[in-house]
Amino acid sequence: MTLAAPGPTAKVDFADRLLAWYRRQGRRLPWRENHDPYRIWLAEIMLQQTGVTTVIPYYQRFLERFPNLFALAGASLDEVIALWAGLGYYSRARNLHAAARVLVADHGGRFPAEVEELTRLPGIGRSTAGAICAIAFGKRAPILDGNVRRILSRVYALEAPVKTADSDKRLWIWAEELTPAANVHDYTQAIMDLGATLCTPKNPSCSSCPVSPCCLAFRLGRVAEFPVPAAPKNVPTVRQITLLLEMGGNFLLRKRPYEGFLGGLWEFPNVPLRDGEESTAAARNLLRELGLEGGLHPLGTIRHAYSHFRLAAEVLRGIVFPLADKIGENSREELWFAGDAVASLPLHGAHCKIWQKFHRKGQALW
Repeated sequence: MTLAAPGPTAKVDFADRLLAWYRRQGRRLPWRENHDPYRIWLAEIMLQQTGVTTVIPYYQRFLERFPNLFALAGASLDEVIALWAGLGYYSRARNLHAAARVLVADHGGRFPAEVEELTRLPGIGRSTAGAICAIAFGKRAPILDGNVRRILSRVYALEAPVKTADSDKRLWIWAEELTPAANVHDYTQAIMDLGATLCTPKNPSCSSCPVSPCCLAFRLGRVAEFPVPAAPKNVPTVRQITLLLEMGGNFLLRKRPYEGFLGGLWEFPNVPLRDGEESTAAARNLLRELGLEGGLHPLGTIRHAYSHFRLAAEVLRGIVFPLADKIGENSREELWFAGDAVASLPLHGAHCKIWQKFHRKGQALW
C-alpha cells in the first residue's frame, strides 16, 4: 500500500479550504436548523446507506409523529417500523427505537456527549457517534462514513479497497489528522457535503473542489482510479413462491419476526423454491400448510434486489376457502386484510411491488 500523503501544508490547508467553501456552498438541510442531538441522531441514522433526497420526507414525518426522544421511546415498535417502511435497512429502525428507550431509561432522556458512551447505544457506531459529538456538542471527533472514506482515499491516494481492516485503520488515522480543533461542527458537515456534491463516486467535480490542491490523486492525475474497487462479490438469486390469496374480499398477509432480516414488516405468504422443485407443487403445498384450498393462477415474476441477494418471486393468485378440517381455526402468524388496509401496511420492497402491480391492474392475470 502506498503511504504517500499530501504535501506538508495540506493538513492545515485542508480544513481551512473546506470550511471557507462550506460557508459559501453548504447545503441547507432540515436537521441543520439547530444543534438538537435528537434531530442530529435521527438524521445520521436515516442517512446511513440512504441519500439526502430520499431521507428528507421520512425525517419530516418522523419528527411530526415523534418530536422528541420521549415520544419515540413511548411508541410501539410497530409504529416506528410503519413510518420507516420504504426506507430500507430496517435494523436501523429497530435500533433507533431500542436506543431511544435506553436513553430515556438509563440517561434521563439526555444524549451522552462522548463517543465512547454513544457507541454503547444500539445502532450507533464510531462514525455516527463522532458526528453527534461534533455537530450537536461541538466536540472534536472524526467521522468516517462512506463519503469521507471516498474523499480520503483520493486525498491520500489509497492503493487498496477502502473496506479492509488495514485500510480502515489508516483511514481513521487520516480522518483524525485532518479534523480541526475548532469549528468542528461546520467541518463535519462540510466534509459530508463535499462527498455528496463534488467528490462523488463518478465524475467528481475536481475543478470546483476547494481541497483539490491538497489531493494526491488530483496531483497525480489519477482521481478516477480511487477508491480502488473491491473484488466483485457473487450475488445469489433466491427464487420464491408467493401467494396472493383472497377470501371474502380480504387478502392474507403475515408479519415477519422482529429479529432478523426485514423484521416487523408484512408480506404475502411465501416459501423458497428449491432447485429442481416445480412451482405449482410448491404453491399447492404452501396452500395446504395454510389450511386453505382453491384454484391458483400464475400472475408473473417480480424481481427485487436486496443488499446481499436478488429475489425472484413467482406470484400466484387464488380465491380460496378453508379446508374442511381447518374451518374455524385462526393462525397466529397470518391475518386477513381488506384491500384498502393492505395498502397502508408496511410491506417490504418486493411484496410492495407485488401489491402495487396487482392493485393497479385490478385483474386476476397480468
